[in-house]
Amino acid sequence: MTLGFSVDTLLPKARGGGQLRMGLVKLEEHQWLDPAPDLAAHAAGFAEWPQAVQLTPDAAAPGRELAVMLGVTGGLLEAALATHEDLCLLTKRGDAEVYRLIGAAVAWPSDWRPAEKIGLPLRALHAPIAGYEEQLATGVDRFMATLRPGPIYARCNWFIAATGNRRWLPDRPPHQAFAHVTPENAGEALFVRSERQTLRRLPQTGAILFSIGVYVEPLGSLSPANIAMLGKAVQTLVSGEGDRRGASAYADSLIGFAERNAA
Repeated sequence: MTLGFSVDTLLPKARGGGQLRMGLVKLEEHQWLDPAPDLAAHAAGFAEWPQAVQLTPDAAAPGRELAVMLGVTGGLLEAALATHEDLCLLTKRGDAEVYRLIGAAVAWPSDWRPAEKIGLPLRALHAPIAGYEEQLATGVDRFMATLRPGPIYARCNWFIAATGNRRWLPDRPPHQAFAHVTPENAGEALFVRSERQTLRRLPQTGAILFSIGVYVEPLGSLSPANIAMLGKAVQTLVSGEGDRRGASAYADSLIGFAERNAA
């Protein structure tokens, strides 16, 4: 199985609401990273936002290993500058079983700030996600512990934003950010954001690389099937998750647009 490199091709593989799940698929090496990255846009993203790069001393060796894998000289930042994807490194300390975020080169975050997450263990990293501890944490911990060098796994997700910017750091409450959205203009006013995420273990250092490829499109540009899926999915977000995503501020407009589009 594979995952595409656009919102339209990712959404059919994304969770459509309901209980949280990892939803992993296995990729071949040639399917790992976007084959046609806009490197200038990614470089501009890092240049505009110095907070994008957060490194601990533990990230130095795996950063160099990753750079070599990608055919560049340097560390984690240089590796990220050679790809479309933002890149994070996680590893254990000594005999500890807990994986921590030791390095982040994230120009285009989805509602999080690397400076606030660096050094945190997995469960603390995901703490804002409603249902993570109860539904996903144990499975994620087991996956990380058993992941071997070589295999590449991937998943994708979706968010609704009030901006088409790839760096998404909401600065207003949802009811203000989405106040202008109606069923009539939702096709242009709502933006669908999907992250193509991959996980693989680096063979020499044993660190785990987490890549995040961000794709953003206006709701109205998507296929009718994907618009219909989002109209249904927004009604079935698990308790608490919809609040974190601000769904109540845009749900009626999205659903109304999906119904009009289907008609």
